[in-house]
Amino acid sequence: MQLTEHERDALTELANMGVGRAAASLSRMVDEPIHLSVPDVALLTREEAACEMEARDPARLIAVRQDFSGSFAGHALLLFPETNSLELVRAVVGPHPTLEEIADLEEEAMAEVGNVILNGYLATIANLLQEQLQISLPDVLRGSGRSILSMRDEPSVEGAASPVLFLYIDFSVGARGIRGYIAVVMNFPSLEALRRLTQQFVERIIGEAP
Repeated sequence: MQLTEHERDALTELANMGVGRAAASLSRMVDEPIHLSVPDVALLTREEAACEMEARDPARLIAVRQDFSGSFAGHALLLFPETNSLELVRAVVGPHPTLEEIADLEEEAMAEVGNVILNGYLATIANLLQEQLQISLPDVLRGSGRSILSMRDEPSVEGAASPVLFLYIDFSVGARGIRGYIAVVMNFPSLEALRRLTQQFVERIIGEAP
């Protein structure tokens, strides 16, 4: 299953608005500017996404996962190289945490950052598509890209051929150089529902244009 050029453009625009609003919320939380690149959106199989993640980050990753359900369902992952974890903690709790504070607060800080980004991203897209999504609490995972993609899956999204909406955005917190990206894993019926809703979104925009 491939995205058409119009679908890719529409999903890129949705992602741009969703992540942009989420980044504004994160900027207020950490009191530092958030710099974002233009989203790069691709529809990949699970196997292709795992290979892409391993090519970008051969070492271990930290991921924040949030499940969502509604007209389309799946789970969203906010992924960082594990080497960024210290800077993420510093961004959330302050510049001089002790080693004990880092150990105690690392997962909490990661979950908080992930919740701001993923919840803001999913909620904004749902609002633009005029849908409602139920979004779970964040869960922090660690491992390779391949292992994270396969953790705790429901049968509906299992299999190397299941679709992954792979959204790559370079973003940095102030001058910290923290970078991350988002992967959204859905089954085929959910992906078809998202494509239909995206087409309706485009038609509404065209209909409202002067």
